[in-house]
Amino acid sequence: MAKSKGKKGGKRMTKVQLAEQLESYFRSRPGETISFKTIFKDLHLNTHPLKMLAIDILEEFAWDDFLVRVTDSSYKLADSTQIMEGIFQAKANGRNSITPDGSDKPIFVAERNSMYAMTGDRVRFCMMARRKSHIREAQVTEIIKRKKDQFVGRLQVEEDYATLIPQDPMPCGIFIPKDKLLGGKTNERAVIRVKKWPDAEHRTIVAEVIDVLGERGNNDVEMNTILVQYGLPYKYPKEVEDAANKISDKITPEDMENREDFRNVFTCTIDPRDAKDFDDALSIRLKDERLKDEGKKDEGLYEVGVHIADVSHYVTEGSIIDKEAENRATSVYLVDRTIPMLPERLCNYICSLRPDEDKLAYSVIFTMDEEANVKDYRIVHTVIRSDRRYAYEEVQKVIEESWKWRGEDGDHTSPVTAKGMEALKKMDPNAERLLILDSLAKKLRERRFKNGSVRFDREEMKFDIDETGKPIGCYFKRSLDANKLIEEFMLLANRTVAEHIGRVPKGKKAKTLPYRIHDNPDPVKLEQLKQFVVKFGHKMKSTSTKGATARAINALMDEVEGRPEQKAIEMVALKAMMKAKYSTHNIGHFGLAFDYYTHFTSPIRRYPDTMVHRLLTRYEEGERSANQNHYEELCEHSSDMEQIAANAERDSIKYKMVEYMSEFIGQEFDAHISGITSYGIYAEIDENHCEGMISLRDLKGDYYEFDERNFCLIGRRRHNRYQLGDPLRIKVARTNLDKKQLDFVLADE
Repeated sequence: MAKSKGKKGGKRMTKVQLAEQLESYFRSRPGETISFKTIFKDLHLNTHPLKMLAIDILEEFAWDDFLVRVTDSSYKLADSTQIMEGIFQAKANGRNSITPDGSDKPIFVAERNSMYAMTGDRVRFCMMARRKSHIREAQVTEIIKRKKDQFVGRLQVEEDYATLIPQDPMPCGIFIPKDKLLGGKTNERAVIRVKKWPDAEHRTIVAEVIDVLGERGNNDVEMNTILVQYGLPYKYPKEVEDAANKISDKITPEDMENREDFRNVFTCTIDPRDAKDFDDALSIRLKDERLKDEGKKDEGLYEVGVHIADVSHYVTEGSIIDKEAENRATSVYLVDRTIPMLPERLCNYICSLRPDEDKLAYSVIFTMDEEANVKDYRIVHTVIRSDRRYAYEEVQKVIEESWKWRGEDGDHTSPVTAKGMEALKKMDPNAERLLILDSLAKKLRERRFKNGSVRFDREEMKFDIDETGKPIGCYFKRSLDANKLIEEFMLLANRTVAEHIGRVPKGKKAKTLPYRIHDNPDPVKLEQLKQFVVKFGHKMKSTSTKGATARAINALMDEVEGRPEQKAIEMVALKAMMKAKYSTHNIGHFGLAFDYYTHFTSPIRRYPDTMVHRLLTRYEEGERSANQNHYEELCEHSSDMEQIAANAERDSIKYKMVEYMSEFIGQEFDAHISGITSYGIYAEIDENHCEGMISLRDLKGDYYEFDERNFCLIGRRRHNRYQLGDPLRIKVARTNLDKKQLDFVLADE
């Protein structure tokens, strides 16, 4: 095959010449999915213009159905199969789509060709003949499996029947016979079960009410509506609660067998002020304590223990509690409540590492020097007794108070003076231990970023809520030193456990373990980021390795910190990132720059952590590797449930945000553009970070076109430009709680 040779990029090629090369290249590799990186390497496309030309040609090939786009950065030769399967996605605006199996690229489906499919349904479909200048279209030929048969919405009761106005976009109406209402009334939220799906003759769903949630607008009702909408449980099954209530909270001599006793070692938990489920604790033995307890010579080492609630001791595999936890896979955190993975008796009492109570734990014990280098570790079952339950704010106060007693040059890393330590111990007797843990955590963090970990300090939206659930204020929480202290030791424990099982001698196969994996960024979106930052006068280095890519992103984040364009650039950078997920097939974690990483530290609220605990115990007892296919299925389910829980959490935040802003209709605020779409501008208020949309129809005086590559809207006549990150003055125009929509208009319009 002809390839361009010579210096970088070789001789210049015309579009026709490069298209011929690409066509020949793909024909020689039928069925193979090929990434941009491989194409560029194999065809020696080393210059930016050649790469961009190749990407344009590949997009045209996909348009002509010669290629199939598998991901944003990979393609394969299209086969002749016309009947395919995939997952349907319904949209309220009728722009439905199907994502084919083995691809992440959706295909448009018009409402008339959907066969009344709904979001999440598995369907069989065929490609329609493409009309000139039109996008590809698919037609549903069969609904293989419905995603769900329960829906939630608002009742409208008539004289002889009722209908449901659903929360989800639906392709047809929902009819409820009067005798199937369960006492529901107009405007009440209700959960219905489908009894008959629509067909060619009957174009409505026939359903029955299975639960009436209550009056629309009530806080509990609205939060439960969000849970039902995402197929998440809003109450705990009685039989599971009953099983949990039968579990003894007494620790027997048999429970203590083969466990290390840490009850006399200083141990504490550090959590949010309102936390009830304490699933991790830290212990520390200072140098002189190790000398006394172990009779060791002065090695200048600390012993730090990361102790995790031993959930798998109480929740046996295959039990009714385990099956419910496996199905839920995660706790769900809405604005005003937690929907726990485990029954309350387990998560808040028996397993929770509450202060002044003996608790069973699974622990990673580290021996560390003053530079936070791990000299040795062991993974052991333990019994602990937490000496103190700290809120993050309490530890943060100790850390910030220590700054007054450090070097005169304002260096927060200088040692605390002897006089200062005396003063701090009067403030908190455990101050020295907390400050040593903080110092070690800072060194772990510094080393992690030096090794290529990506730095994204994201803010978290919080609400002040009154006794009825109504938001009376909102604010953003940033991660402080106390949060980062816990984060670093949890990361260290998770990484150590993953390496303990996954890192094996060459030629040996590692035993099955669920890993937390994070793929490299999307190269196309990374290229878009490089081009985008140039508009603000920044430059992001071109990179060839994932470590160099992470360092380039970190350098860019440092450069834009505090500047007006910071949020816009962070958003585009985040869009280039892949989603982290669970898998037994380890590819490493790009964001953390770890070759091995798992989740071990939160078994009370994450099912994969419980899986890891069980497998560690199994392998510790010398058993053979677990069935990989079984655990891969559990990993996929856990990843799916994690995403669903995140969507529900986001919806609860949206609901409270719209509810809060409904008090400010007609008022003006300073804002900035946080998103650009083909149908309008998303703007975020600077004062409280609430986000709303300015519809395209509300932008007066011009016709605007969406420039997707450059994240902007451009006026066709006057060439007025709205760019991601631009400042705006907005007015709150409308709020819609049912749709969770907040609408703005430009203040001067």
